[in-house]
Amino acid sequence: MSQAPHHEEGTVPARPGLWQRLPRRAHVCVAVILCYCVLALWGEVAHRFYTGRELTPPYNQISLTNRHLAPLSRAASDDLGSARLHLLGTDNLGRDILQRLIQGTRIAFHVGIVTSLLAIPLGTLLGLAAGYYGRRLDALLSALAGTVAAIPAMLFILAIAMVVGKGLLGVYLGVSFTTWVGVFRTVRGETIKHRDQAYVQAARVLGYGSGRILLRHLLPNVTHIVIVAFSVRFPAAVSTEVFMSFIGIGVQNEPSWGVMINNARACLWQGAWVEGVAATVAVFGLVLCFNLLGDDLRDALDPSLRHAVEG
Repeated sequence: MSQAPHHEEGTVPARPGLWQRLPRRAHVCVAVILCYCVLALWGEVAHRFYTGRELTPPYNQISLTNRHLAPLSRAASDDLGSARLHLLGTDNLGRDILQRLIQGTRIAFHVGIVTSLLAIPLGTLLGLAAGYYGRRLDALLSALAGTVAAIPAMLFILAIAMVVGKGLLGVYLGVSFTTWVGVFRTVRGETIKHRDQAYVQAARVLGYGSGRILLRHLLPNVTHIVIVAFSVRFPAAVSTEVFMSFIGIGVQNEPSWGVMINNARACLWQGAWVEGVAATVAVFGLVLCFNLLGDDLRDALDPSLRHAVEG
């Protein structure tokens, strides 16, 4: 009969770290996301290599003699005078689908990281200020957030993209200016809950300034919200970019997943389905892993949920 582990008197058992508190499903999601990261880094290196030398990248090279090659096909000869193995075949212009898929991963990570770095800090800082100071500032910022939330997100993104022009800049600004509201409201509510706690009152009595209280005392208590917000905003930004590229307003002259899906849609009648399926599976896998990881991070990092489980 097994016995419970014995702890010496006066000692406190070590608290499990975040990785130990995450379920096995989250570990699998992290591994898959790391694989996407490796592909994105590989795509970034290749992109910078060819653009730095002002060469046409292989994933944009057109070879009309090798259109719609099946997976695992080797082009015996093409317009470029090369014979390459195409693991996923080629599209309607003879471009390698696998290389374009990797470049789509690069673009997806660009959009997810840049928009998160713009939207999450903005929503966090405004939420801290609104929740801590309250009154007029809270009313003003809440009204601003309500106004932005009342505008249909896609219309707002399209309007910004039309003003700044097609391309990634419009995607960056459009997605960032429409996704900070959710972070703002969550951080604001958490700050209101903490601003009257004993440790904040003690900091005020000791003469600490508002800036120090916000950054040294309140911000660490909303960090779990920021982490979970990143895991949620990242796939949302990727999905938005895919949709915008699909309708022709997102990234231009680059193999975004949305561009690949739109390109494959026009070729389905010819039986060319590999490009569309590959891009769709890539989007589905990345978004699913981030969403599942976000749920597990929320359960592991939220103090109220963690204490309820441990209790």
